[in-house]
Amino acid sequence: MIAQNTYALREESVTVRHGGRLLDGVLSRPPSGDGPYGLVVFVHGDGPVDATHDTFYRPLWESFAEAGYASLSLSKPGVGGSEGNWLDQSMEDRADETLAAIAWARTRPDIDGRRIGLWGASQAGWVLPKVAARDRTVRFVIAVSPAVDWQRQGRFNLLAELRRDGATQGETRAALRRRETTLRLLRQGATFEQYRDAVGRTDGMTSERWRFIAKNFRSDASGDLRAMRNTPTLLVLAGHDLNVDVADTEVTYRRVLPPASLTVRHYPEATHSLLDHAVETSEPRLTLTAVLAPRQLYADGFLSDQREFLRRITAREGGGRTSGHS
Repeated sequence: MIAQNTYALREESVTVRHGGRLLDGVLSRPPSGDGPYGLVVFVHGDGPVDATHDTFYRPLWESFAEAGYASLSLSKPGVGGSEGNWLDQSMEDRADETLAAIAWARTRPDIDGRRIGLWGASQAGWVLPKVAARDRTVRFVIAVSPAVDWQRQGRFNLLAELRRDGATQGETRAALRRRETTLRLLRQGATFEQYRDAVGRTDGMTSERWRFIAKNFRSDASGDLRAMRNTPTLLVLAGHDLNVDVADTEVTYRRVLPPASLTVRHYPEATHSLLDHAVETSEPRLTLTAVLAPRQLYADGFLSDQREFLRRITAREGGGRTSGHS
């Protein structure tokens, strides 16, 4: 068990200043050498995510280290030691934060500023293209279960969960009516209290969450994706994704990005988080795997395919020093 939870990495706690606030994070490097290393900057999905994503990122960091890359991940504002509140952020704010992380990394002698790319999941689908548009030196993008259109995704997710839960036609119609009411209120700039009074239930919605959605519900990555046309992109899609319409995402990416820059990988037995479906849907199995064999949480091929994608990037660019060894 100890060996399974020990990773071939050197982790360093770091602090990045952005917007007058301090964000804590982790810089994970290969186990030996001085670099300079290529770097993968992590962009989280939704929710209060810390730098390690409750340790779930470490198998990814280790896989990237095997390809000679370091990884940088910051805790979201208000999570861990990071100051602020992630629910105050727009997708533009999140892009600004990612650009600040890249700028910080370029000050480090152990990081090769010419070989910095992005890894992002789910909600990061709205952030990655914005970063690529504003920093044309971003060398690659790994997009895992990325969302494209906030409102289309919301409808897909609602219907997928209703089907999973065996909702009746009447329950489905009522849920869709509540959704249309919610969207109308968002377009009108309604307050949380007005939403609560109109819908008659909150379903876990809070005033902070309402403000966050009001800032972001018009998000659509379709236009921003054009900035990634010349950026090698790995699109990762899961077969059991209830959150993102993977067919719609793939169609959009293939329409906007040229075949020469886009690699698509499907994982039929994976969930939205790219965990193995059979593992994620069994609480005892999920717990045991997380403790005894955390690398096996992910769908077959997920870690190795990303590692090979980075190796191809390095080979395409003629290598690059990845350690202090000659």
